[in-house]
Amino acid sequence: MRNRPIDLALNMASEEKPNPARKRRGSSIPTFALYGETAATMDELLHIEDVHARSSQHQWEIAPHLHQGLYQVLWVRSGTVSAVLDEQRQSLSGPVAIVVPPAVVHGFQFAPGTDGWVLTLSSRFLSDGDFQTVGAAFEAVFAAPRVLDMRDDPAGAGRLDALMRELAAEFALAGAGQPPPTTAWLARALLWRLAQVQATQTPDAPGQSSAPRQAQFTRFLALVEAHFMAHWSVAQYAQRLGLSTARLNRLVRAASGLTAQALVHERLTREACRRLLYVAAPASSLALELGFEDPAYFSRFFRRQTGLSPQKWREAQRAA
Repeated sequence: MRNRPIDLALNMASEEKPNPARKRRGSSIPTFALYGETAATMDELLHIEDVHARSSQHQWEIAPHLHQGLYQVLWVRSGTVSAVLDEQRQSLSGPVAIVVPPAVVHGFQFAPGTDGWVLTLSSRFLSDGDFQTVGAAFEAVFAAPRVLDMRDDPAGAGRLDALMRELAAEFALAGAGQPPPTTAWLARALLWRLAQVQATQTPDAPGQSSAPRQAQFTRFLALVEAHFMAHWSVAQYAQRLGLSTARLNRLVRAASGLTAQALVHERLTREACRRLLYVAAPASSLALELGFEDPAYFSRFFRRQTGLSPQKWREAQRAA
């Protein structure tokens, strides 16, 4: 039996739908969160669904589009696909992995019945959990759009397929709730395997010019994870990366849809929310732990980010 569509972010109807990218084509390239949905920063750490879940609703065609701040891996375990990556088009047969970094135009025309998975990671994936252990693999995999042909490596293809299947199964267990931490662990293991495969294959030509940009954004996120509670300024991050603040902002906006400052503030707010939810200490004490010398300033910062004071936010979460 084909796996059911797995989607916490969307509530898509089961009937056949017109292709959203075709309707929205105009002077700009369609930009989505997940395909067919309004462009926005995806709230989920990760999302996975089978190829059939979305492409069959659009006559097996995912028209060219792009994402801001989302990283995707299309795993075709069997069947064929015509893939567009920026200006390049390739006809591919499974098993094959197609890697799509943010802001890369991509589209797919599947042969009906093609079987596989689409894994989407938000930029939160890089700043949650033990990033240091997966950072190098993430940078290697997403430095550029690429195709990893696994037809001559059945053992490697089997390992990747097993990880995808287990990841999808764990994701499905959450239902409408929060995915278990095993999903992030499995995603990291999958990226590790993809990085090993990538290291043994010659990188594809399409998109190589974007590699430095993706690597710089990955390093920026690693710096944010290390220094966000020290309240580094954007200028400090830019100096460490050897960039001007303007160039850093352009880089971050292209990859995430946010300014550098907004991304840092988003990470700090997320940490504040975690501590307010799971630590019973007063908000004033948590403010000091988060690097705010003045609890009143922390309260104003938190209200700007969430619309509620720390105490009201905590009460609302407990009531829920």
